[in-house]
Amino acid sequence: MLFDTLAYWLFFGIVLVLCAALNAGRTKRLLVVASYVFYAVWDARFVLLLGGATLANYLFGLWIDARAGSARRRAVTVAIAANLVLLGFFKYFNFFIESFAALFGLSPDSLTLRIVLPVGISFITFEGIAYVVDVYRRDLRAVRHPLDFALFVSFFPHLVAGPIIRPMDFLPQVGRPFSLPDDAARWGLREILKGLFKKLALANYLAPIADAYFGGTPYDGVAVPAWVGVLAFSLQIYFDFSGYTDIARGCARLLGFRFPPNFERPYLATSITEFWRRWHISLSTWLRDYLYIPLGGNRRGPGRTYVNLLIVMGLGGLWHGASWNFVVWGLYHGVLLGMHRFLRRRADARGWGRIVDAPMLVPLWVALTFLLATIGWVPFRAPDFASTVATLKALCALPDLGFVAGHPGVLVIALGSLAWCVLDRRRRLQDWLVERAPWQVAALGAGFAGLALEFCSYVDLQIPFVYFQF
Repeated sequence: MLFDTLAYWLFFGIVLVLCAALNAGRTKRLLVVASYVFYAVWDARFVLLLGGATLANYLFGLWIDARAGSARRRAVTVAIAANLVLLGFFKYFNFFIESFAALFGLSPDSLTLRIVLPVGISFITFEGIAYVVDVYRRDLRAVRHPLDFALFVSFFPHLVAGPIIRPMDFLPQVGRPFSLPDDAARWGLREILKGLFKKLALANYLAPIADAYFGGTPYDGVAVPAWVGVLAFSLQIYFDFSGYTDIARGCARLLGFRFPPNFERPYLATSITEFWRRWHISLSTWLRDYLYIPLGGNRRGPGRTYVNLLIVMGLGGLWHGASWNFVVWGLYHGVLLGMHRFLRRRADARGWGRIVDAPMLVPLWVALTFLLATIGWVPFRAPDFASTVATLKALCALPDLGFVAGHPGVLVIALGSLAWCVLDRRRRLQDWLVERAPWQVAALGAGFAGLALEFCSYVDLQIPFVYFQF
C-alpha cells in the first residue's frame, strides 16, 4: 500500500477509528497487527523475517542488559553482527560476489543467488542496531514487554522507508491512552497534505523527466538536456523523500506518536556540513552516533578525522544500495565534508570567519552548496560509471534552454519553492494555520490543498517512493 493510494487511506482510516474506540492495551495490539498486515501487503513472504528480526533483537536486549563487563561487550558484538549478517545477505551478497567475479575474471552466474530484497530491511536492521547499542551503553533498559518492542520495530508509518526512529524517542510513547487533541489533528493533517502535494504534484512531475534523461530516452518526443535531467532528479528526490516523511510523521501524530523531523530545508544550507544536518537527519545522526563517534570522531587529530569522515560517508553511500556508484556518492560527500572542515578551520585561524559569515555572502554559499549537492546526485542516480562520467561531461557544455521553453515546470518548481521558503522563512504562515487559525480557515486551506492536488497531481503515474528501494 503506497501512501498516495486510496487503499492506504482506507486502511489508515479504519485503524484510526479502531484506535479511538479501544483502550490503551488493545490499541497497542491493534497497531502491531495492522503493521504486520501493512507489511504483508508488500510481500507476505517476509512477515516471518520481520517477526524473526524483532524477536532476535528483543532477546538480544535482554541478554545484553543482564550482562556486565566483557560478557556485555560480547553480547552486543553478537547482536550487531547478527543484524549486519541479515542485512548483508539480503542486500549485498550478490553485489560482493559479482564484484569478486569481475575482479578475477570469473562468471558470477553460478555464484549468485536469486535473492529478493525485503522492503524496509535497511531501516529494520538499523533500528535493531540502535536498540542493542543503546541498551549496551545503558542509555535505556531492555524492553520487558515483547508487544512494546514489536510495535517499535513494525510501526507501519515508518516501516518501509523510515525515518529511522530511535528507541529512546519511541518507546516512552508506547502504551499511552489514545487521544487526538485539536492541535495534534491539525498538525497531522497539515503534514499529510503537505507530503501528498510534494509527492503527487512535484516529485511525480519531475520523475519522468529525470528517468528519461538517465534512461537515455526522449521526454515528450524531445531529448532531455543533462542539466535539466540532473536538476529534475535533485528536486525529485527531495520532494519525494521529504514528502514521504511528512506523511509518515502526520499519520504517526494522528495515531498519538511524535516522530522527529527528518528534513529541514536542506537545499538552503550554507555549507555541505549544514546540508547533512538538514538532509535525512535520522540517518546522518545515526551514522554520527553509532559509527563516526565510535571510530573516534574528531578526537584523534585532523588526519584521523578526515579518514573517519570518508569511512562513514562511504559506508553511508553503500547503505543506500549495492552498487559502487553509491560508494562513489558517499566518498564524494566525505571529501566535501573534509574540505569544508579544513577550509573553515583555516578561515577561523586567520580571522576570516566574520567575513565568510557576512549576510551578503549567504546567497552565494547556498547556491554553491546546492550546486555541489546536485552534482553529487549524478552517481547516485546514474545506472553505471560510464553514465556518470558522460553526464558530468555533458554538464560542462553550454546549457540548452530549448527544452525548458517547452517544459518550464522544472524551473517553476525550483524557483517557486525558493520563493515560498523566502516568504515564509520562519514558517509563520503554516504554523498559524495549525496553532491559531479558526477551524473554518484551516478547513478552507485544506480545501485549497485538495483542489491543488486534484488539478496539479500526477496520481495516475503511480511512481513508487524513491527510498522504498533502500
